[in-house]
Amino acid sequence: MLVDAHAHLLPRDYPSDAPECFPRMEPIDGDTARTLLFGAVRFRARDVFFDAERRIAAQDASGVDVEVVTPMPPLLRYDLPAAEGLSLARYVNEFAATLCSADRTRLVGFGMVPMQDPDAATAELAAIQEQGLHGVEIASNVLGVSIGDERFLPFFAEAERLDLPVFVHAMPAMTDRLPASAMGTYVVGLEGALAAASMIAGGTAGKCPDLRISFSHAAGGFPLMLPRAQYFWGGAWNEEPVVPERAIAYDDGPSPIEYARRFYYDSLVFDRRAIRYLIDLLGHDRLLVGSDFPAMPREDPAGRTLLGMDLPAEVLDAITAGNALRWLGLPPP
Repeated sequence: MLVDAHAHLLPRDYPSDAPECFPRMEPIDGDTARTLLFGAVRFRARDVFFDAERRIAAQDASGVDVEVVTPMPPLLRYDLPAAEGLSLARYVNEFAATLCSADRTRLVGFGMVPMQDPDAATAELAAIQEQGLHGVEIASNVLGVSIGDERFLPFFAEAERLDLPVFVHAMPAMTDRLPASAMGTYVVGLEGALAAASMIAGGTAGKCPDLRISFSHAAGGFPLMLPRAQYFWGGAWNEEPVVPERAIAYDDGPSPIEYARRFYYDSLVFDRRAIRYLIDLLGHDRLLVGSDFPAMPREDPAGRTLLGMDLPAEVLDAITAGNALRWLGLPPP
């Protein structure tokens, strides 16, 4: 069994009387694809984004059994006024629920919320669950504020209370320290790292111990930062026992790595050597398969690199399906 825990959807259309701030999907002559127009975004969206039959056919073609479908990240426009952001989220969530109703054994839908208004976002979580959606997607920052900031703690506490999994998608924030061409590469990696680190350093991970949260692209550079954070916490290399006289930022725990091992990470890191590091540091029980489909093409078949690593059967089964089902709160098949 293979669960693709990182895939995206786009609604086919938006209401003709929608507010001007809503996206538009314009037809393309002679093509089943449509063009997403949203602010500065111009994106050709293939019909697999919004057609359930095509999605399931694409799953079959690439060896995917279940797909976790989340809103395409450009829809997470936290710069919109809060009321308009909530209206857009509700429309996208309704579409996601309808798309997944075509086959709930193959399509597991996530909704979105207006994180620019933490109170409204928190209140909307119950509605997401009532629609039959399985979780919520958020961006790695909210108008430049990391998700581990205390203002978002009630949101995560409510997701934990509702037993609702969270998917954090790295969202590039413009910076003058790198050229614009680096937004989709290095900045995505930085964003994932900052988001995961903020959940630990800001205290949310400690206050929400049962929160089921996953990070896209293995939280970018976060796994390589962890050993340094671990050393500052415990004063020792290689997770050896704490050396109090060398510990710079010790507290009574858990340690940074212990917190990190509560999170889930999709293994969309593009290199078997990186996957081996993630398994070694974080544990094979923390990793998921992800593809970013259809924004990016899947490996053929899905998870090809992972499947070719000669991993023990129990490790491979966990990464391809078991961990994702546990993150989602779904029973094993």
